[in-house]
Amino acid sequence: MQYRHEWKHEINAADMLALRQRLRAVASPDAHTRGGKYKIRSLYFDTPTDKALREKIDGVDRREKFRIRYYNGDTSVIHLEKKSKLAGLGNKQSTALTPAQAQAILDGDLGWMLDHPHGLVRELYAKMHTEGLRPKTIVDYTREPFVYAPGNVRITLDYDIRTGLSCTDFLDADCITIPAGDAPMILEVKWDAFLPDVIRSIVQLPGRRAGAFSKYAQCRIYG
Repeated sequence: MQYRHEWKHEINAADMLALRQRLRAVASPDAHTRGGKYKIRSLYFDTPTDKALREKIDGVDRREKFRIRYYNGDTSVIHLEKKSKLAGLGNKQSTALTPAQAQAILDGDLGWMLDHPHGLVRELYAKMHTEGLRPKTIVDYTREPFVYAPGNVRITLDYDIRTGLSCTDFLDADCITIPAGDAPMILEVKWDAFLPDVIRSIVQLPGRRAGAFSKYAQCRIYG
């Protein structure tokens, strides 16, 4: 399992404008964007005691969370993802789900997961049974992603973070979401073994320090 380095910074609109211009000069937009950005809808899972949320808030060194997501309202391509953190490093495992499989999970129809060929689906099945993991809330936001080949660097600008509150109707494009409080804009930088100096210089902003912002935690502010 390969872990990647990760920085997160809370930024404002002026930071966003400056970063966007700098990144366009040296990095490439992600090939999957539309007009340089895309919209993301995720559905996060948690236990009845909010284990994932509490571990994030408490800064537990080793933690994980599961989510399913799709992009730009296209439910024909859905991803099941497990994000793991260890000593500040991050790892993401992913596999595809069909819309019918995603809906079955939402409906509590889980038997098919036990025999699924991908281990990530079977792991989610096991934890839904042993830990009571269940869909918790929808998280929507807009992302502007950039890539830089040396170091396998990925830089993203995320904003307009919205919460589905307790709604888990993940496949309903008309499911209402609302702004997740006074959520900031977020700069994320991820890389493998090294971060090139040119990118390091671009993402250094006066008065901004790396933090541990969580979109999921932000979207749980109302419960």
